[in-house]
Amino acid sequence: MAKSIMVQGTMSNAGKSVLVGGLCRVFRQDGYRVAPFKSQNMALNSFITKEGLEMGRAQVMQAEAAGIEPEVSMNPILLKPTNDTGSQVIVNGEVAGIMSAAEYYEKKRDYIPAVMEAYRKLEERYEIIVIEGAGSPAEINLKENDIVNMGLAGMVGAPVLLVGDIDRGGVFAQIVGTVELLEEEERKRIKGTIINKFRGDKEILRPGLDMLSERTGIPVCGVVPYFYLDIDDEDSLTERFGRKNGAGRIDIAVIRLPRISNFTDFAPFYGMEEVSLRYVSSAGEFGDPDAVILPGTKNTIGDLLWLRQNGLEAKILRHSAGGKLLFGICGGYQMLGEVIEDPEGMEQQGSVRGMGLLPMKTVFVPEKTRTRVRGHFQRVRGLLHELEQVEIEGYEIHMGISKRQDTVPKEDQRRYEDGLLVLRDGAAQGEQKEDGMCTDHVYGCYVHGIFDQAKVAEVIVRALLRQKGYAGDHVKAVDMREYKEEQYDKLAQIIRENIDMEAVYRIIGAERNQ
Repeated sequence: MAKSIMVQGTMSNAGKSVLVGGLCRVFRQDGYRVAPFKSQNMALNSFITKEGLEMGRAQVMQAEAAGIEPEVSMNPILLKPTNDTGSQVIVNGEVAGIMSAAEYYEKKRDYIPAVMEAYRKLEERYEIIVIEGAGSPAEINLKENDIVNMGLAGMVGAPVLLVGDIDRGGVFAQIVGTVELLEEEERKRIKGTIINKFRGDKEILRPGLDMLSERTGIPVCGVVPYFYLDIDDEDSLTERFGRKNGAGRIDIAVIRLPRISNFTDFAPFYGMEEVSLRYVSSAGEFGDPDAVILPGTKNTIGDLLWLRQNGLEAKILRHSAGGKLLFGICGGYQMLGEVIEDPEGMEQQGSVRGMGLLPMKTVFVPEKTRTRVRGHFQRVRGLLHELEQVEIEGYEIHMGISKRQDTVPKEDQRRYEDGLLVLRDGAAQGEQKEDGMCTDHVYGCYVHGIFDQAKVAEVIVRALLRQKGYAGDHVKAVDMREYKEEQYDKLAQIIRENIDMEAVYRIIGAERNQ
């Protein structure tokens, strides 16, 4: 039977996901077989496993930190919000349906067998399981049917570390208030507290820590400083959206759609000194970028109408008319076409006009495409012609089928190339298929992770530099696998320096390997 430790927070964005990743890396470095687990995750930043199943990206990050292959047992329930009151519910990697918040609340205890089966699968193969909670365990209205915080801790017998976020203020009230609102048996499960995101001198904090221990009867196991590492976090609360990554010669604007998904697609550009990457959510922020990326979204039609209403679509069309690079991925790719149809109401029933930049039509269907893919760029014209024959790998998650329209005049057909990519299923190496379309400067496809291959990012940045009159021969993208490994090792060092790992090992009842 595996040992376990659960990280709960006083609120959302207290830093649970990253701390779980850090603990996974520490345990791995200490010689343990360790796996992450989160019974229920709400996120639009998802991933496809090698079996073609869908899971939350945060648990993928934690699995990478643990040095193991991500699997859906690490995140048996994934909620992908489609609007403010409803979500697509994914159980063990498969779509179970779209439910309102009230419907899911009534049904969620029915998913306990699926949660426990997933946990037991991990328990059979790993020595330590690091469990992440969700939100706060003291949400009184949600406690009755809890399957992700103290309810889960009770089901699997896990001791708990409670994390508070000092950066937003009131951390002592957060922790004391959370403990006070719990039942006696729940309080007993909390074996330590952690102050997260601290800026300043820890000695000044010392009287508060002593008071906290006295007031709660629970020892403080660490004070973790505010740090800057490039590690995937939860999409709805990520701090990436509010900052640029530098002042490079190339300005790339990613449109921050209301239901943006898979924002990790753009991580490779953060490591390139020539690039300034920023997120844009209003026409006033648009400026005059060198390239625009339309990302994935959980609601293509709704987000396209949002672009149209707030003036961003007009900015994007003007950008494209000037011959500047525009790249759409997944839902962003669908928006570039002539029309999007939703006959069965998968998002919102009806038909909507697209941006008209690529001659294609997208029709939403109930069957969801979920697959890992490998392949290469096939027919590439214009600005990014050097991508031809460059190999890629990634994954697809979408419910639409996009096909070329026959409305292009014969004399204009040479301006368009469909079949931007040739792909095979990444696991089975099945039949070839084509994906994507391009013009001289507008490109789109369904593949998430397409920029992760260093050659792809290098060609794009080199082309943008040359378009501005700079030499681009020196451009070098980072190797994303090596880069991530470095970030996880730095995270583990921060954990070791600021959390009492001797106490953590005592809490889980395991020996610390020397």
